[in-house]
Parts: sequence; structure tokens; C-alpha cells
Amino acid sequence: MTLTTKNIEELIELCRARNQFAQLEVYNRYYKAMYNVAFRIVKDSFEAEDVMQDAFLTAFSKLYSLKDTVTFGSWLKRIVINNSIYRFNKNSKYQNVPFEHAMHKVEDDFQGLDNDTSSSSDKAKLVLNTLNQLKDNYRIALTLHLIEGYDYEEIGDIMNLSYANCRTTISRAKESLRKKLEPIVSY
Repeated sequence: MTLTTKNIEELIELCRARNQFAQLEVYNRYYKAMYNVAFRIVKDSFEAEDVMQDAFLTAFSKLYSLKDTVTFGSWLKRIVINNSIYRFNKNSKYQNVPFEHAMHKVEDDFQGLDNDTSSSSDKAKLVLNTLNQLKDNYRIALTLHLIEGYDYEEIGDIMNLSYANCRTTISRAKESLRKKLEPIVSY
């Protein structure tokens, strides 16, 4: 049986035995999804690749601590999210973009978008691009909630927020997103 036909539990056991071919197979199965998770948080392609690579290195070196091999994907995703938030916070100290510049970029990107004829794909791109214009804590909270599917408790743990504060943050983030989209898209 080749490695491509093995289930994740078998691959993880081979990875624990330091089988590099099994590690490559696990990487090939998960790298695209993990890159997308990292990119939505750090907003930079090269940084997302670094985060993803570091997450895989961490995961392979800490496989002994994984209790249930079935949960490998969610465990790896948690490593990627934590690394992404850490890296984003570390780098955001040095990158201040004026709000006016960001708004001009959104206006330029969607100047010719006709709401009646735009496809759902265009609207999805519009929402994602507008999401990226939100305050960082709003953007991260909404990404974790709406895109990654985490619940309030999990997001609170990841972002070090109380349950009530997490709900409030997500509610305010949704309202902020709604207000930014109002002039651009008519629902």
C-alpha cells in the first residue's frame, strides 16, 4: 500500500517514526488549507508561507504530545492560527497604514463594480477585501468565526478574551463590516 492511500492515523504513526515520506504526504494533504488560514490572518503571502512552514516543523517535532491522531488537522490548524496571530502582532508594530489610504484602495478596487450584474464571486471578493480593511482584532475575530468556524469560546481562548467580550467584539466587527459594505453593496 502506498502512502497516498493510507489514512491520517497511519501516516501520523509513520511520522512519529520519523518517516520523511510520510511527513511529505501529510504536508501535501494539509499545506494549502494551512496556508489559507495563515494568509487570512497575516495578510502577506511570504509571511503566510513562513508561518505555515514553522507550523509544520512544530507539529512534526511535537507529534508525541498529540493524544488522538484523528484530530491532527484541527491540532495543526490551531498551531497555524496561534503562530499567525503571534507573527501578525509582532509585525504590526512596524506597519501603520493610514485609514484614508486603505479606504482609497477599497474604492479603487471596486470602482467599476455594478451591484446588479456582479456575480456572487465578485461579491464574495468584495466582502473579503472589505473584511481586510477592518481593525485587526475585528478582522481576526470575524475570520476565525465566519471563515474558520470557531465558536465564541474557542475564539476567546485564541485571542485571550472573555466569552462576553468575544461576543461583543464579533458583534461590533459584523456591524463595522456591514457599515463599510453599505455604500458599496445593496443587499
